[in-house]
Amino acid sequence: MSVFFSPKSHFRWFALALLPLSGGLAAPEAIKDIEFARPGGHSLTLDLYLPEPTGGGSVPVVVWVHGGGWLNGSKKNCKATWLTEQGYAVASINYRLTQVAQWPAQIDDCREAVRWLRRNSELFGLDADRIGSWGGSAGGHLVALMGTLPYAESESVSSRVSAVCDWYGPTELLTMPPNNVGEGRTEEDVANSNGAKLLGCTVKDCPELAKQASAYDNVSEDDSAFLIMHGDEDPGVPIQQSIQFFERLQEAKVPSQFKVVEGAGHGGKQFDTPESRALILSFFDRYLKG
Repeated sequence: MSVFFSPKSHFRWFALALLPLSGGLAAPEAIKDIEFARPGGHSLTLDLYLPEPTGGGSVPVVVWVHGGGWLNGSKKNCKATWLTEQGYAVASINYRLTQVAQWPAQIDDCREAVRWLRRNSELFGLDADRIGSWGGSAGGHLVALMGTLPYAESESVSSRVSAVCDWYGPTELLTMPPNNVGEGRTEEDVANSNGAKLLGCTVKDCPELAKQASAYDNVSEDDSAFLIMHGDEDPGVPIQQSIQFFERLQEAKVPSQFKVVEGAGHGGKQFDTPESRALILSFFDRYLKG
């Protein structure tokens, strides 16, 4: 795959030459490990995958946000790179995990990545007005919030995304089973849950913070368009999380669609079939190219 460089300025060649690359400038798979922020001295990086140049101008961007329960995972396992074959740029990002920082650091980092892409859009041939997001599990949770959580009025560069693909993300922390006592879970279990590690408290002790960190509780009529996909045999995030989220989006008249992935658990090959890819591509094409 070739990297697109605009001929407008030799500065672009110089700037890209200063970045860490994978495989050299000849035909890199991606521009790797670009630092987009350094909150509290912690380096946050992204990998930028670019489509083949077509001479058609700037290209839309999809931000991939990895899962891992907010305490594991990285940008390396990006499920969205196939979109480059369809004329999209893909930015796979890292964010601060819970052993480094607690909420709202994670959403702050996702939003800063979007701002960085906008600030550097001309350099990389990106369309600053056509940015979407996509993620699974904890990444699905974060991208859903990228599309629903109110934006800071003080931001000088917008972190808004136009379209969100949410794969089986927890969207209401207050009702996520691991966050609540019962069905064999003790108070100690709940205190050690991933949700408690994210918030710094159990949902029982900080319900308002849990609502702030839940897309379900932040839906409004001006939200981004949504595609939600969830396996009907998911043992980790109950499908009811996505059902109720979709219903609330519909009530608010937010453009949204919901796909039950039959026979799928928490991820898996059913999410990467030709049919699934066609659905995802059609969605992004509609809201980022339409």
